[in-house]
This record gives sequence, C-alpha cells and structure tokens, in this order.
Amino acid sequence: MTQKFRKKPVEVEAVQWLGNNRDEINDFFGLKNTAGKATHAFTAEDEKVCIKTLEGVMTANKNDWIIKGVKGEFYPIKDDIFRETYEPVDR
Repeated sequence: MTQKFRKKPVEVEAVQWLGNNRDEINDFFGLKNTAGKATHAFTAEDEKVCIKTLEGVMTANKNDWIIKGVKGEFYPIKDDIFRETYEPVDR
C-alpha cells in the first residue's frame, strides 16, 4: 500500500559560495573534517568549491549553498532548490 510522507523539519547551517568568500567557507568547514583529511578544495579560478561528501566529491558553483547536515557532513545545493526547501530560522 502506498503512503504519503512529510519530510521532518530539520535546522541546518548553510553558507552561500559567492566566489569571493574563501575565508567564510574555510571557517564554515573548520578547514578539516574529523578524519583529519581536507573536506574541500577551491578551483584555481575560484569559480567552484570541490567538496568531499558521503557520496563522493561534489562541486559547488558560484551562488550554490553549502549545507552542513545533521551528522556534520557537508554537501552543495543549487540556490533555487535551497530557497524552495529552506527558510531562515528566527532566533
């Protein structure tokens, strides 16, 4: 039997890659992951950030968001999908 499901509301931390905010991205990643290996690398032209994810290396292009998941993992998401899926949390 088919059932309908709703995604549980989850708060995540995120930062948008703008192509000129390397320091902010480095701070967000904490420069290293728990295994001591680099979590990300910038491309030579600073257009992209290559991110080691649970599914392999993924690329964040300018204006993509980088999300820190509930288990501390990082992954990129396109701006339009991010805006459709997430909303700011009032603190």
